Amino acid sequence: MKPKSKILIIAGSDSSGGAGIQADIKTVTALGGYAMTAVTAITVQNTYGVKKVIPVKPRDIEDQILYTCRDLKPNALKIGMLQSEKVIFSVLKTLKKIKTKKIILDPVMVSKSGVKLINDSAIRYLKKNLIKKVYIITPNIPEAEVLTNIKIKNKNDMLKAGNILLRMGAQNVLLKGGHKRSKYVEDIFLNKKEFKIFKNLRLKTKNTHGTGCTLSSAIATFLSCGKNIKNSCEYGIKYVNQAIRSNLNFGKGHGPINHLNSFKIKKEFR
Repeated sequence: MKPKSKILIIAGSDSSGGAGIQADIKTVTALGGYAMTAVTAITVQNTYGVKKVIPVKPRDIEDQILYTCRDLKPNALKIGMLQSEKVIFSVLKTLKKIKTKKIILDPVMVSKSGVKLINDSAIRYLKKNLIKKVYIITPNIPEAEVLTNIKIKNKNDMLKAGNILLRMGAQNVLLKGGHKRSKYVEDIFLNKKEFKIFKNLRLKTKNTHGTGCTLSSAIATFLSCGKNIKNSCEYGIKYVNQAIRSNLNFGKGHGPINHLNSFKIKKEFR
C-alpha cells in the first residue's frame, strides 16, 4: 500500500512504545500515512510511570524539523510534548519557514502516571504564542483547566473553556472528556461557526496509555488526506475507541492501546 500523505511529528519519545513518538508513528502508519519525526525529549518509562526525561537541545530540534522539511514536504504537522519555553520558541521559528497550515497541537502536560512534562514558563509561552499558530488544539480536561484557568465540572464548563481557547487564537478546538467521571465520554469539537459533541460509551479498562497522542496523530493523518476538520476528529475518535476496545493488557500498570485495529467509515464520508 502506498502512503496517502506525509505527517511530521514533533514530540517526545516513549521507551515503552505506548505513547509519544512511538504511538504517533504507529497511528500514522496504520492509517495509511508516512510518518516523519523530530524528537523533543527522550523519556525512560514503562506502564508504571516515567522514571526520567532527557531533553533534546532546542537547536537540534529545530535542525530535525527544517532538514526533514527541506526534502520531504509534510502535508500536516502534529505537535506533542514541548517541555520548555526555549523548545517552543525553536518550534515557532520553524513554523514560520514551513508552509504547512494543517498543524495539530496536543498540549501534553502530565504523563498518565502524574509526572509533569512541561514547566510553568513554557505553559505561559504556549498560551501566548503557539495556540494562535495551530489549526486545532486537542486538550483533555486537566490541560484545558490549566490553559483557561477555569474549573471544568460539566459539559457547559467544557464549552466555556473551548470558547476561551478560541478567543486565545485557536481556529478549532477538540476538548476531550475522558477525565470526566460518567457512563459516556463526551468530546466537544468547536470553532467560531459550529460545534459538535461526540458521545461514546466509556470502556472499562486501565489500558489507555497513549490515547491523547494517538488521537491527535489520527486527526493529523485524516486531515492530511483532505478530510475536513470535523470529520477528521470523528474518525480519530472512532479509531482510538477501537484501539482501546482491543484491551491489549501489556504490562502491569497503565498499558498501551492497540494501534493495529481497523474501523469502518460510512461510505458517504469516504
